[in-house]
Amino acid sequence: MLIENWMTKDVVTATPETSMMKASKIMKEKGISRLPVVDEHGVLLGIVSDRDIKDASPSKATTLDMHELYYLLSEIKLKDIMTKKVVTIKAGETVDSAAAVMLEHKIGGMPVVDDGNKVVGIVTDSDIFKVLVRITGVLEGGVQIGVRLPNEPGGLVPVLDYLKDHGARLMSLLTACEPAEVGKRDVYIRIRDMDKTALTKLKAEMKDAFEVVYWV
Repeated sequence: MLIENWMTKDVVTATPETSMMKASKIMKEKGISRLPVVDEHGVLLGIVSDRDIKDASPSKATTLDMHELYYLLSEIKLKDIMTKKVVTIKAGETVDSAAAVMLEHKIGGMPVVDDGNKVVGIVTDSDIFKVLVRITGVLEGGVQIGVRLPNEPGGLVPVLDYLKDHGARLMSLLTACEPAEVGKRDVYIRIRDMDKTALTKLKAEMKDAFEVVYWV
């Protein structure tokens, strides 16, 4: 699944001269936690998060009066607090690549840019969750079966044939690249709901035929 199909394309951005106070207001109104900072051509210059604004804001214990505080906040610009070395990704890359980058850098989202470093979208951990929900089919119900199989060519075929022969309809299939143990791998299969009697029979027989890790 490509990032361009899941990213937010209508990106809310700000300029380096945008005040911190205005940026905070924008993020609250739009319900977002990060704001790409761009120039007049939409080229990425930096990024500001709600944490950056919180860290740059005066302490609640400040001795400044309201007018002084308001003036201070209006004088702080995004160019003063933004992160200039921004982690980005291209729209043509895959969603799982985005997840790996965000996990590596411990961030919850990042701008999507073109070859000219112009912002064309933004992808967040929420988008990753949406993809996971979509590809697993969990919202459609069904049963997920975890099966441990030999990590060898054709190792999955007997399970799929078995399910087909027993009238099970496949909804999704995921497999772990990292082996659960030497010579084996875990496969996660979701099938559609079946008649209760048929499902009970399938569950019992599968446990006899294969190494079923779980049945949910």
